[in-house]
Amino acid sequence: MQSASPDTIKAWVQQARHVAVLTGAGISAESGVPTFRDAQTGYWAQFRPEDMATEAGFRAHPQRVWDWYQYRRELLAGALPNAGHMALAAFQQQFPGRITLITQNVDGLHQRAGSTGVLCLHGDIFEDRWLDMPRNCCHVEHAVAGHPPHCDRCGNLLRPGVVWFGEALPFRTLEAAQQAAKACDLMLVVGTAGAVYPAAGLAHQARAAGARVVVVNPAPSELDGTAHAVLSAPAAQVLPTLLG
Repeated sequence: MQSASPDTIKAWVQQARHVAVLTGAGISAESGVPTFRDAQTGYWAQFRPEDMATEAGFRAHPQRVWDWYQYRRELLAGALPNAGHMALAAFQQQFPGRITLITQNVDGLHQRAGSTGVLCLHGDIFEDRWLDMPRNCCHVEHAVAGHPPHCDRCGNLLRPGVVWFGEALPFRTLEAAQQAAKACDLMLVVGTAGAVYPAAGLAHQARAAGARVVVVNPAPSELDGTAHAVLSAPAAQVLPTLLG
């Protein structure tokens, strides 16, 4: 890792033909979004994360898990994109085609800030999908409201459109993220501890392909040693300067 000032990194951004950005929970925390485990307070504190975020847990207690995600959706509905989200969206609008935004977050704040084509590695908490392989009858218009909703013809349950523990990331989304990592000149790794793979592996792929890697995170991350530069500051403070 080399030392680089914000002005130097801003120059790297301006010189880059393509910038890939990987964001994690830290950028959303600056909007007051609790992490998965931090949201397990009050009534929900009695349950293990694996009971609330695995297919087995959902099949065993579908109403409980569905209501947990409804609770989380309500928490997220009150959160607003912060200056970091807005800076990324503004950069994309100013320089179409020069940025690929990849996120580990499921909260939709990047999209609400105006970013398009966001590669959501872990899904979207505001989307639903069928639990089992959808049959010909499994259409939204056949979903009966409930906890969870279900198909009125075959009983197939709707589940939150997030990636649970033990599940593979969506193949096409991960493939697009890996292609962006290998093709970019600069990768910004924002608000992530770099401990979750395969997402964290994108920074290694970018570096191996010759891109500069910059970590923006208030606390040390597991990707600091891979980075050309580390800015130990919040995304909402740093990104408007780097991308402005």
